[in-house]
Amino acid sequence: MSNSLSYVHPEAKIGKDVVIEPFVYIAKDVVVGDGCWLGPNSVIMDGSRIGRKCMIFPGAVISGIPQDLKYSGEETTVEIGDNTTIREFVTINRATKAKAITRIGQNCLIQSYAHVAHDCLLGNNVILGSHAGLAGEVEIDDFAIVSPYSVVHQFVRIGTHAFVQATGKASKDVPPYILAGREPLSYTGINSIGLRRKNFTNEAIYEIQEIYRIIYQRGLNISDAVEFVETNLPATDERDKIILFIRNSKRGIIKGYFDDDK
Repeated sequence: MSNSLSYVHPEAKIGKDVVIEPFVYIAKDVVVGDGCWLGPNSVIMDGSRIGRKCMIFPGAVISGIPQDLKYSGEETTVEIGDNTTIREFVTINRATKAKAITRIGQNCLIQSYAHVAHDCLLGNNVILGSHAGLAGEVEIDDFAIVSPYSVVHQFVRIGTHAFVQATGKASKDVPPYILAGREPLSYTGINSIGLRRKNFTNEAIYEIQEIYRIIYQRGLNISDAVEFVETNLPATDERDKIILFIRNSKRGIIKGYFDDDK
């Protein structure tokens, strides 16, 4: 349902049962899935690909061109998965040729005034807190939470079920299942409350705790700690995700709070 106070380009592809409130702007190269709600004064620019049953609140700007001097006008997109909520004044920039896509997964919550820069890839069920900012090419895995007023450096990855506490400054990768806080951002424990809410068993939580005791509290360097975990602990999905994440880390992982340089 549209109205005469909005602008919808005649070539934009609008699904069924979409509610378009007054003063919405929808550009030509846009796809909006069935059942979405587009709040007043939201701006849906070229390259937007919005899934089903999304809610985009007033003042949000989707698929603005990248704030990157290397951008040269290439055709790129922002993809937003089904059932995702974009709150007031969020900005999500479309990609550059680096990845050609900025992606927000399904069932995400992007809270007010958050910024998602070019080529970021967010998984499903991610929460990005109010005023949080992601630089270009950040990756956030499923079920991770980045709390309000946090900032994430370009190319950083946040692991699945990780929790970055408020005002955190992530300049290195944050491994799966952990709490990250303090200054500089450090490992402060595992996200046990979040894991229990997601129905992780006590056995799985204890296993994750033991893995991170080895990594952060045994005095080993990271590569030796990962080797010890792989050799001495039984293979599980959680163990293997942690090992793979650390081995694939390009920026290195955050340190423990009491770590010296390792």
